[in-house]
Amino acid sequence: MSEQKYAFPTEVLSLPSKGLLYPKDHPLSSGKIDVKYMTAKEEDILTSTNLIDKGIVIDRLLEAVIANDKVKLNDMFIGDKNALMVGCRVLGYGPEYTVKFTDPDTTLEVEHGFDLTKLNNVEIDYDLLKSGKNEFEYTTPNSNNKIKFKLLTHGDELNIQKEIKGYEKLAEATGVSNELTTRLKYQITSVDDDTKQETINEFVDNRFLSLDTREFRKYVNSVTPDINFKQEYVSQIGETHMVEIPIGVRFFWPDSTV
Repeated sequence: MSEQKYAFPTEVLSLPSKGLLYPKDHPLSSGKIDVKYMTAKEEDILTSTNLIDKGIVIDRLLEAVIANDKVKLNDMFIGDKNALMVGCRVLGYGPEYTVKFTDPDTTLEVEHGFDLTKLNNVEIDYDLLKSGKNEFEYTTPNSNNKIKFKLLTHGDELNIQKEIKGYEKLAEATGVSNELTTRLKYQITSVDDDTKQETINEFVDNRFLSLDTREFRKYVNSVTPDINFKQEYVSQIGETHMVEIPIGVRFFWPDSTV
């Protein structure tokens, strides 16, 4: 239970970031978050057809279960938000998550129950995380450009998705998605110490070699705290696999027949 006093029952969840990426005075710099137990009020959110149709029902749910009103979902890093989502699901409906997916050996659809309490954090080098600062440096191996970048928050992701949506008609006409370059433009904060957005945009569009972007993404993954959604699964023929747990409609609607 949470040590802080609230007018409702709460639990404390640990964050994959360990709080290292938040400013020292941020309530999440402790590496933990106070979460209230789901009630009928939160189930009202989950059954709201309006929120479901808008695709924002999970965000509204997570905002509702954050106990400390000084913590804003938009400020949370993606991995921490994922931990909040999993913790909220476990507190609301228990650790067993039964879902249908394709057996990797037989290619048949199977139903399997995963234990969400056995999910671990992604293994990263925490020594590369500077306490209280969301800033990283990387030098491209081929072009030798010095890049500074940040890890994305939930708020960044919302802005990225909004911008990508604005490119939908262009993408339909050209058959080319702008998602990768848009994401890079949000993530990179300077190129060779130049912080101007037009410089960053020009670099991403014209000078960021594919060989370098591939290595850059690998490095970003090495410093990105998150939940590892892979878990052991024994196939229909007895082979053991590490499979990615599909986060589908039954995650927060376990009684759904969809």
